[in-house]
Amino acid sequence: MASPLKSLVIDDNRYQKSFQLFLERSSEHQCMQDFIHNTLPDILASIGDGKSHLNVIGVGSGAGEIDLEMLSQLRLKHPGVTVDNEVVEPSSTQLHQYKVMVSQKPNLDHIKCTWNKMTASEFEEQWRVKKMTKKADFIHMIQMLYYVKDPGATIEFFQSLLDKKGKLLIILVSGESGWGKLWRTYRSQLCNTEISQCVTTGDMKSFLDSKGVSYQSYELPSQMEITECFTEGDEKGELLLDFLTEVLDFSNTASPELKAGVLEVLQHPDCSKESNGKVIFNNNLGVIVIDPQT
Repeated sequence: MASPLKSLVIDDNRYQKSFQLFLERSSEHQCMQDFIHNTLPDILASIGDGKSHLNVIGVGSGAGEIDLEMLSQLRLKHPGVTVDNEVVEPSSTQLHQYKVMVSQKPNLDHIKCTWNKMTASEFEEQWRVKKMTKKADFIHMIQMLYYVKDPGATIEFFQSLLDKKGKLLIILVSGESGWGKLWRTYRSQLCNTEISQCVTTGDMKSFLDSKGVSYQSYELPSQMEITECFTEGDEKGELLLDFLTEVLDFSNTASPELKAGVLEVLQHPDCSKESNGKVIFNNNLGVIVIDPQT
């Protein structure tokens, strides 16, 4: 039976609001920054095969803060190279913010950005129609595989675009995170698979193992404070619940049973811990780095 619950992503305004609150409440960007500064440089050092021009594709780049962090690390490892940066992002709000940031940031003369206001699937379709033969040295898909119909097929397509020394970087919530527990328990009720998938790095590793694809993986510890979720009628709590469940106005549209069940799972030790009267959700991320097809 089709779920009467509406997906949060159909209301971009509320999605952006809940996403901003999530970023304020979580250490997500901090743990990504740590990875980008401490682990990613060695990965980036291995790409390019000595070329003076590198092709980068960012899939679901959002407002570009993380993209530009990665591009600055790329610059440090490959000084003097020029970069063609294909940006794929369906949200016009986010794309506009990215463009503004690029226009204001110094020392980006070596980067040429191509803006693709579209989904990953539309980009794939366009690439096939145009019969593009360009290969990419670095492709990143950060927190976006939830929004494609077939995450496995999407990975296979983008892996096929890698040049011989290229790398495909995927960041998703970890299978060991609170998200993993929440989704294992309520995937069928919460996931509108037409719009979003409850997919973790655990799921993706199983898929890659079944295909015999070689990859490296990393765990990034992260947490998020969700205390207000347990206060009935709290506006921030409701926004956080929308983000956690991916459901628009979850508090007021979910059945009392589903709401009670979700709140119970969110307090389960596999999801959260209590610290100084606050509820701290396990927001651990997983990173998968995939090599080109052999």
